[in-house]
Amino acid sequence: MSITDIFSSIHHKYLLKKYSSTYHRRLPDSYVDTSQKLINSKNISSNTKYLICVDTKSFRVNIFTGTKNKWTFVKNFICSLGKPSTPTPLGTYKIGAKGYSFGQNHGYICYYYSQFKGNYVFHSILYNLNNTVRDGRLGIRICDGCIRLAKVNAKWIYDNVPYGTTVYIS
Repeated sequence: MSITDIFSSIHHKYLLKKYSSTYHRRLPDSYVDTSQKLINSKNISSNTKYLICVDTKSFRVNIFTGTKNKWTFVKNFICSLGKPSTPTPLGTYKIGAKGYSFGQNHGYICYYYSQFKGNYVFHSILYNLNNTVRDGRLGIRICDGCIRLAKVNAKWIYDNVPYGTTVYIS
């Protein structure tokens, strides 16, 4: 299955644009505009220049920069969310503890976690202990409440989004 087939099977229609040897998803301008207008109507502030908004209906983690009511859409990532029996908590939270990995004592590894509420974190897809992908599915409800991302995207949040950043999940 090609990368185009994979992205075509996901719930949304993406425009694929090739940069060097990798593919990047570009959402339709209408999604970007709607997301930006919606978040700016919510009166949400953040202690940092970043704001993370998780759109649970479209399985998207949207990253904004700016200030209260003046947020600008920067990027977004497809994610997996908590399954119905262990849903991802809705609400407004702050980025807390961060770490390189967890799960080794349970036979798997998740990389680049960034906490947003108690034991709920953004983290990479699951890997086996030999570093092969154990479960790379994104865009579905499959987690225990955390927000699962591609490893590169979990690392981006880990590296760039500071402690205290507001996380809004709706």
